[in-house]
Amino acid sequence: MKQLKEILYKVPVEAISGSPIKSISGVEIDSRELKAENIFVAIKGTKLDGHLYIDAAINKGAIAVVCEEFPKHIDKSITYIKVINSSKALGIIAANFYNHPSKKIKLIGVTGTNGKTTITNLLHKLFNKQNLPSGLISTIGINYNKNSYQTKHTTPNIIKINSTLKKMVEAGIEYCFMEVSSHGISQGRTQGLYFAGGVFTNLTHDHLDYHKSFKNYRDIKKRFFDNLPKSSFALVNIDDKNGKFMLQNTVCKKKTFAMKAFADYRVKIKERQFNGMLIEINNNELWTKLIGDFNASNLLAVYSVAINLGMQEMDVLISLSLLNSVPGRFQTFQMNSVIVIIDYAHTPNALENVLDSINRLRNNNNENLITIIGCGGGRDKEKRPKMGRIASQKSDKVIFTSDNPREENPNEIIDQMISGVANEHLHKIFKVEEREIAIKTSKKIASKSDIVLIAGKGHETYQEINNNQLPFDDLKIAKKYFQNQS
Repeated sequence: MKQLKEILYKVPVEAISGSPIKSISGVEIDSRELKAENIFVAIKGTKLDGHLYIDAAINKGAIAVVCEEFPKHIDKSITYIKVINSSKALGIIAANFYNHPSKKIKLIGVTGTNGKTTITNLLHKLFNKQNLPSGLISTIGINYNKNSYQTKHTTPNIIKINSTLKKMVEAGIEYCFMEVSSHGISQGRTQGLYFAGGVFTNLTHDHLDYHKSFKNYRDIKKRFFDNLPKSSFALVNIDDKNGKFMLQNTVCKKKTFAMKAFADYRVKIKERQFNGMLIEINNNELWTKLIGDFNASNLLAVYSVAINLGMQEMDVLISLSLLNSVPGRFQTFQMNSVIVIIDYAHTPNALENVLDSINRLRNNNNENLITIIGCGGGRDKEKRPKMGRIASQKSDKVIFTSDNPREENPNEIIDQMISGVANEHLHKIFKVEEREIAIKTSKKIASKSDIVLIAGKGHETYQEINNNQLPFDDLKIAKKYFQNQS
């Protein structure tokens, strides 16, 4: 329990109706999850307005309500707190309620279009290998010690983040590596957190259905770096033209990394194979099990973060050489002389990077590269023809299929992808709506030494179809068919 007046410390309050002297048992934004003596924060979301559920929250036991406008009917037993922005207020309220756990742990946020999951997961593994207890808040899940939880969003809501960080601190965790999505920044899910460092990977076409323009998308990312405290560090990839932009007006220590440009930390690829790469980081050579130029950049980011957090260089390099790929990120297996790759690539840039990396690894042009790809429903439609164009240009054969069609017609999504395919590449195209049949088809058309890329879902274990999450795992389905000799 915590006193309401303590919870409201530093919250920009416009008006209060009712007594501020109350004991609060918890903070909640979902009236269905509310418990007795909770404070309910009414958030105006993209689809739902929490203000419509104030009465429901009170009926469930809320004794205080934070809102942007007082309801018409005021219950005199309830304390109403009016604020300008409920999302921003929630960040402060959650941090106050959980005693600011982000100040008691070294929290590193990683943002950008691609690479967030790989970098955070590799950092989590590296620090634990060095006996430096670390936690992870990622698309793949929340992990610390032997605790592991699934998450609905790349960046969970700020209540969940604070409660998780508090548990990590209590469990003796010293570091936490967290993915920071543009949605999370925009919706205040990082508000009130104290970051010891921030990392920028890259910025490419994604989420423009939500942000409306690339400029808005870029500016949201920059907001994260603008809010970093002076004692932290900002580490940016300056191979991306937006890297230097992220550093403008940032008050913290500024560091850069790159493969091509001059930077504080640099990496070169000296040898590429399907079982790994020989790379050079700041004049030190090491062999890594990871594959792809984008992973060289990801490993450099991991190295750079570790150095900025005080780890010894040789310890970092040795640990990097021992790390395995992250589930669903260029995850490779070989069956009957066919190489199968599972990758989460679901943006034009990510798909292009993966296909370019595969093509650099090909021994000769006798083997075929077969790509299975779809696009999610209810998301950015502008990228669909771009994905189709890239897949058809850089593959020998392409099977367009479903990838979380949600409430949309999967055939229409596939047709929108095919609309981006140039006439000269149409002969490469197969259209197979059902994803499992698409994977089965790739087995049938694959010959010895061919390469099959199954892109878009990566680690996901479900398909979202008409508001239902149906079990589906690309890796399991692929092994089911490619292990079958018939």
